[in-house]
Amino acid sequence: MNFESGTITPAAADDWGFETDTRNQSRRRWIIIGAVIALLLVLIVAWMSFSGGSEPTKAGAATAENAKGGAGGGDDSIPSVTVISPGSSQVERVITSTGTLAARREMPVGVAGEGGQIVRVLVEPGQWVGAGQVLATVDHSVQSQQLEQLSAQIRVSEADARLAQAELDRATALSARGFISGSDLDRKTATRDAANARVRVSRAQYAESRARTGRLDIRAPAAGLVLTRGVEPGQIVGAGSGVLFRIARGGEMELLAQVSETDLAVIARGASATVTPVGSANGFTGQIWQISPVIDPQSRQGTARIALAYSAALRPGGFAEARIVAGASRSPLLPESAVLNDDAGNYVYVIDAQNKAQRRAVTIGQVTNAGVTISAGLSGQERIVVSAGAFLSPGDVVRPVRAPATATPAAR
Repeated sequence: MNFESGTITPAAADDWGFETDTRNQSRRRWIIIGAVIALLLVLIVAWMSFSGGSEPTKAGAATAENAKGGAGGGDDSIPSVTVISPGSSQVERVITSTGTLAARREMPVGVAGEGGQIVRVLVEPGQWVGAGQVLATVDHSVQSQQLEQLSAQIRVSEADARLAQAELDRATALSARGFISGSDLDRKTATRDAANARVRVSRAQYAESRARTGRLDIRAPAAGLVLTRGVEPGQIVGAGSGVLFRIARGGEMELLAQVSETDLAVIARGASATVTPVGSANGFTGQIWQISPVIDPQSRQGTARIALAYSAALRPGGFAEARIVAGASRSPLLPESAVLNDDAGNYVYVIDAQNKAQRRAVTIGQVTNAGVTISAGLSGQERIVVSAGAFLSPGDVVRPVRAPATATPAAR
């Protein structure tokens, strides 16, 4: 070992224990840092606990409620719960359903006459037509010639009738002077009557042919909206051609709403409904005008037919949702958080006069956006726990805090 050199070699440092001292100092430094961090964490937790406990609460409301109930007013260990007394609200029973839009009275139009070749089509889908308006015309050139022939026959018959009448008049004059016998006069009279009959026959044949020719034109049976067109010029049509046009009488539409067997029993004819087609944000008001007398044995549903006025947004064959109002009643209306359920059924927690939580079984009515209606089990005057009911047990003493008074909207 060289002490005169004035320097310490690494080997000498190991011999003197310098490395061990350095390691001990580093370990102590990390211990101190860890202790400081732990102390900071403890201080932060304590500050958060202190802040949470001193945060302003509805202590005034709780104190007032406890003063009314008289139990546990000064015990900070008693939990606070928010309560409401819902009273009773006018609640409309709304049934939601879906279905298909259709024409309320759809009129299929086909060939009424003999048919033939279509010459012109005069309407398009979406066009309004009047009763008797021509939708398409069929070539009737042959029928026109037949009408001319029958018209000529009428003129011939009329000429024969005039001649027969003239001969009868002359025979009558001669018979008065004794130049013609009575039998000859009778024959002249019969000839005149036969000629007049032939005139009537000719006219009837002409009218029949004219009616047949008129039926070649395809006409609207009643005023309405053309839904479909299934014929084009040049097409040959006849009695077996099927439906050429479909017309919605008066443009009236309807929704064939599929309703469950249970809901169908409470729907009445004339009930109002709001129909919203798929893809549209607008609702259309209608009324139920017919309720299906049968139930589908497979789906257990029936059809409620909702009459609607014409609108371009209501397209037959489209899908729509309906909200049907099936009456109204007065019932307590609670937030969904207030109603709990388990194996025993639905229930709420009611706070009694001693500020103790009591379990109360209830029967749920309709679930709406405004809340849950209670059809049985509550009068509406009780103090009912709004939330945190899942953390209570029957008999627990609580500090009730009334929820802020707000207007409860009618359930729809």
